[in-house]
Amino acid sequence: MKPMRVIDSHTEGEPTRMIVSGGPDLGTGSMAERRALFRERFDPVRSFAVDEPRGHEAMVGALLCEPVDRAHAAGLIFFNNVGFLGMCGHATIGAAVTLHHMGRIGLGRHCFETPVGVVSVNLLSRHAVEIENVASDRYLSTVSVTVPGLGQVTGDVAWGGNWFFLTDHAGPALTMKNIPELTRTAEAIKRALAEAGITGRDGAEIDHIEIFGAPESPGARSRNFVLCPGSAYDRSPCGTGTSAKLACLAAAGKLQAGEEWVQESIVGSRFAARYRLDDEGRIIPTITGHAFVVSEATLHADPDDPFLHGFRR
Repeated sequence: MKPMRVIDSHTEGEPTRMIVSGGPDLGTGSMAERRALFRERFDPVRSFAVDEPRGHEAMVGALLCEPVDRAHAAGLIFFNNVGFLGMCGHATIGAAVTLHHMGRIGLGRHCFETPVGVVSVNLLSRHAVEIENVASDRYLSTVSVTVPGLGQVTGDVAWGGNWFFLTDHAGPALTMKNIPELTRTAEAIKRALAEAGITGRDGAEIDHIEIFGAPESPGARSRNFVLCPGSAYDRSPCGTGTSAKLACLAAAGKLQAGEEWVQESIVGSRFAARYRLDDEGRIIPTITGHAFVVSEATLHADPDDPFLHGFRR
């Protein structure tokens, strides 16, 4: 394995590690095809980059790729401590700020290719980024599942670039001190959904659990706790989760196109969000947040290292 150059950032508190060189050669197919090849042949590279001892459970990776369409600014493949993601809103914001830091893009509008489609990015300043996500929708409404220790939990199943179960009927208050209990609650909900055979479209696994409560800061509309695959919680308000929330609100007639929704995270950071309807009537979310470059590093692969390919708890 070659030395790997990475640039780390955080978006509203949630880390992104972007591989800018030294990643695997995935050919010239679409980002979905390259992600499949990454998963099948190069998964140790994923764990090397983001798992301990070089990373940690909250680290989300983004592999910088040459886009298929040369008019687009970049291709991105997202991954975390246990596998690969379809889309990642906070990492897209982090990637835009990182590419500007590298001198690769200027302020203004750009397009990034992802495994689930092309995402429009508007770099508003060195730190502020507005992303227009892929079309999002509520797939199932008011789904109830029996969760041991909680009883019946009701929520929606929605797509925002990843699959989510969204509920405000679960567990403890959304405070930092309750993160361990919230994690156990979300894990129990996820298990119950799987055992009940509740999935996303075409049998897709619901791998994100999003719990909502009242906000703590003025101007916010909601506070959330998002448990990601691998049982790490999202420090940001979660871009794909906020997109899924907008889809649910729109489907329920609770949020109109163009109306702002400010989503607060469990750590108190915020995304400003709204949606438009495209020509087919689909919900197209826009998420605005802030990211900051925090470090640059070269990761070395020593063949004698007993933890060369990382480990996780």
